[in-house]
Amino acid sequence: MSPTSSMPISPSPADHGAPAALAAARQLCAGQSLPPGCLLVVATPIGNLADISLRALAMLERCDLVAAEDTRMAQRLLQAHGLAKPLLRADRHREQTAAAEMLALLAAGQRVAYVSDAGTPGINDPGAVLVRAARAAGHAVIALPGASSVTTALSASGLDLDAGYTFAGYVPATQQQRAAFYREALASPRAWVCFEAPHRIVQSLEELAQLAAALPKPPDLILAKELTKQFEAIVPGSPAELLGWLAADARRVQGEFVLVLQAARDAEPMDAQAQRWLLRLARELPASRAAAVVAEMLGADRKTLYRWLQAQAGQGLDEN
Repeated sequence: MSPTSSMPISPSPADHGAPAALAAARQLCAGQSLPPGCLLVVATPIGNLADISLRALAMLERCDLVAAEDTRMAQRLLQAHGLAKPLLRADRHREQTAAAEMLALLAAGQRVAYVSDAGTPGINDPGAVLVRAARAAGHAVIALPGASSVTTALSASGLDLDAGYTFAGYVPATQQQRAAFYREALASPRAWVCFEAPHRIVQSLEELAQLAAALPKPPDLILAKELTKQFEAIVPGSPAELLGWLAADARRVQGEFVLVLQAARDAEPMDAQAQRWLLRLARELPASRAAAVVAEMLGADRKTLYRWLQAQAGQGLDEN
């Protein structure tokens, strides 16, 4: 039978288990305090509606009203999971007005949930105005964690994030601002996560490629496209390689883009005294403990010392 042939699909065990899972979530959430007059900030899927958490569904059931960046998107999400709630539009254009309306509802003891179009509210999305207003008026604010394109792209990047990361929002729209933006990213010891619009992605990568060409080593770059959606792609490569990937298919420039950028770093030179102490102490102590002792003695970075010691063990080296 061909892949396009029509064939009845039997419910999977997961389908039968879904109602039971939601019932369990309701029971788990029943003990959580949800005071009258509280605001719930609810993370929603970034593309796949199945990414809504069971806790989010259970808590949305207990809310009196849902404020939304886009009421049509919120309605679609609620209907997909069998929920029906009154809706209040709270996009960027009327966030202040919506905040006043929300405060009246909270003062009357109603529980209000806020959802942005996709992902975690307040992370490059509306929501902060409502949170500040609710908190300033003395109302409880409860955050329900969930999907975020920022953390989704980072977790699939494979980059070393020990030094942390910077979320920089959208890449600036003008060429001069973009150049300054990318120069700062390439000078940072941290990974940078940013969004880019489909109509600017090619020009943006071209300008990044010019800056990267002047560096001793190309930066690590991950392009994440349409995360969690049907045509999701997570592509590593240099700026030039990613430009080639986009050019290979005109459809690839469509959609939403997340870029993860990390400048290449040379390995830190290991002090000779630190080497001797590490190798000597490693005879008596576990590698992690030896690294911790030397780091404290010399004021060095423990993780760097530990990685160096592990590398020596892998090469079969000793103190001699």
